[in-house]
Amino acid sequence: MRFAPEYVANVLNDNFEDAKAQLLTPLMGIHYAHLVMLFEQGIIAEADARTLRAALNSISLDAVRTASYDGSCEDLFFFIERLIRDACDDDVAGRLHTARSRNDIDMTMYRMRQREFVALLAERVLELRAALINLADRHRETVFGAHTHTQPAQPSTIAHYLLAVIEQLERDTERLASSYDVTNRNPLGACAITGTGFPINRQRTSELLGFSGPTGNTYGSIAAVDYLLESVAATAIILVGLGRVVQDFLLWCTMEFGYLRLGEGFVQSSSIMPQKRNPVALEHARAIGSKAVGQAQAIMIAVHNTPFGDIVDTEDDLQPLVTSMFRDATRMLTLVAATMKDADFDVARLAERAACGGTTLTELADTLVREQGLPFTTARGIAVLLLKARTDDPHGSLALALGKASQELLGRTFTYSEEQLDTIMSPRHFVNVRVTLGGPAPDETARAVVESRRLLDRDTAAWQARRDHIVQAEGQLHELVEQL
Repeated sequence: MRFAPEYVANVLNDNFEDAKAQLLTPLMGIHYAHLVMLFEQGIIAEADARTLRAALNSISLDAVRTASYDGSCEDLFFFIERLIRDACDDDVAGRLHTARSRNDIDMTMYRMRQREFVALLAERVLELRAALINLADRHRETVFGAHTHTQPAQPSTIAHYLLAVIEQLERDTERLASSYDVTNRNPLGACAITGTGFPINRQRTSELLGFSGPTGNTYGSIAAVDYLLESVAATAIILVGLGRVVQDFLLWCTMEFGYLRLGEGFVQSSSIMPQKRNPVALEHARAIGSKAVGQAQAIMIAVHNTPFGDIVDTEDDLQPLVTSMFRDATRMLTLVAATMKDADFDVARLAERAACGGTTLTELADTLVREQGLPFTTARGIAVLLLKARTDDPHGSLALALGKASQELLGRTFTYSEEQLDTIMSPRHFVNVRVTLGGPAPDETARAVVESRRLLDRDTAAWQARRDHIVQAEGQLHELVEQL
């Protein structure tokens, strides 16, 4: 078959190069696993199985990777098939394709690569969690003024803020694990779309390729892409959530805030402004993450409103975009984790600004509720009047302002000393009394850090087990191939 030069130049050549780079290794693994299964099931004879093994072993993967597309075959699958035929009799070579199709081979290759992408991304999430847990543990006592709607809100601690991020990443890890488990199902044996009449063993090829089991319905094994979209969605959620945190970190790196300082290896200066200390590592992370979010959306759009069946929209042309999205997502996670391992906070500056903007007035109102028996709305009204008095006279007496505010609203005067009010309205006191589950009190964040370390250890072990399962399957397949 001679393909049109325009088709070769704009489609087949690119697809061939992409497949060599991403799919050659899983394709060869599929060939070997299918060969072992066909022999074990008695579908091909022992002599033919050994001949096919020798043919597969004769293929140089390095030579394939350097081969140029010459238009003599449609894709990488047919290129490899030609090499197999060159290495043995056509009659024997053709037996390897019994009970399978390019359709189920393609879907199996995609899932094998995708589980690698998801596992690597999960490893980077675990690394970021570890870096942030260590930071949170160091800064359980570090108070800072948290913002809501970009305005000063209430005192918290750096540990409290980071633990919120860590919990988000813990949920991200769960989503990745779920998407991995959905992906790690084997379509091989679904053939073109209806399966086969041969007595194949789909469970066996699943074991040999490191899958947790075969997919179910053979039509859906070829047609469905929800397994892909689930991992894409999980990745996009990570990127969007982390992007918001990076935005805060960049704001905190500004001279005006001065809360966060990146290590020397993650900043750049200016060619003409020697005072500059630009937090470019985090800027790059933000840009790379945004790019990956765009790619995730493009994947969704590419498969949207396509027929529910075998269609190229979900295959050759889509896979490079999938690869690029996972690569950029992994780059972002890697960069943020490395940056935060080497970063630290200006404890004194954070403490100095923690009470700015009336951030502790909620605790004043809470104290009046506890000690004076007021409804919170009334206590809040007194706090509002106190804030107005302090705004009008920043150096005036808080005790006098409180007495005046309570007299104005209630007709009676609350008497507190300046020292008492200083304590009540201090960021440290504000944080220490908030011992609610998940709150910023140091004892509570200490408990949360311990729990996050436990979850990190659990998740690290679980992802290592997934990795080990694939390595063990590869070893078993190699041994069985050698025993043919």
